[in-house]
Amino acid sequence: MLRKLALATAITFGVVITAPAFAQSAPASATNHQTPAQVVQTIADQLATAIEGHRDELKRNQEKLISVIDEVFLPHFDLDYASILVLGQHARQATPQQRERFAKAFYNSITHRYAEGLLNYTRGRVKVLPFNGDLNDKRTVVRTQVVLDDGKLVSIDYAFRKGRGGDWKAYDVIIEGISYVTNYRNQVDAEIRKVGIDQLISNLESQGEKALDTMAKDNKDAS
Repeated sequence: MLRKLALATAITFGVVITAPAFAQSAPASATNHQTPAQVVQTIADQLATAIEGHRDELKRNQEKLISVIDEVFLPHFDLDYASILVLGQHARQATPQQRERFAKAFYNSITHRYAEGLLNYTRGRVKVLPFNGDLNDKRTVVRTQVVLDDGKLVSIDYAFRKGRGGDWKAYDVIIEGISYVTNYRNQVDAEIRKVGIDQLISNLESQGEKALDTMAKDNKDAS
């Protein structure tokens, strides 16, 4: 089950990024003024095009895969807002410098943990479900289904908010009802209470995904 959720989480990173630089990409304005559902569908298709023919290259060079994610994922993800939500109540006490360091370190840890899972993505894995209701600038949810290796479907929802420039950015991913923000907020809260925010940030910066594993284990043992 954990492996399936890991794959699903990895795919969630992929379906909201555009094609890598070495792929034949659409114009920069291709996703401008699209609805969140249209953004997800368009980019899911672009991801398949980007991965096909490059798997071996990217598998041999994870840092290149990471750099691709950095280049094309961040413009479609509200990293600052997501990081504040993950910090929860601790965001109010954190300095701007602490929030900035946490956002960068946390993002790097997540991408290193799940980047390789993107290589399992193939065309048609993501089905964007019909959107019902009105668009809400503060929270609009796009519902999708992802096909895993064994053919089973995983429900993955994406929470979007509209930025100042009028573009929609994702800030949360909900896998089978489990929110990425809520899940990590609980872990981060426990870790900050245990070692403090500065030590947590230092652990993320120096240990990366290993720090995430430690937080997850400690959180599980405490529950």
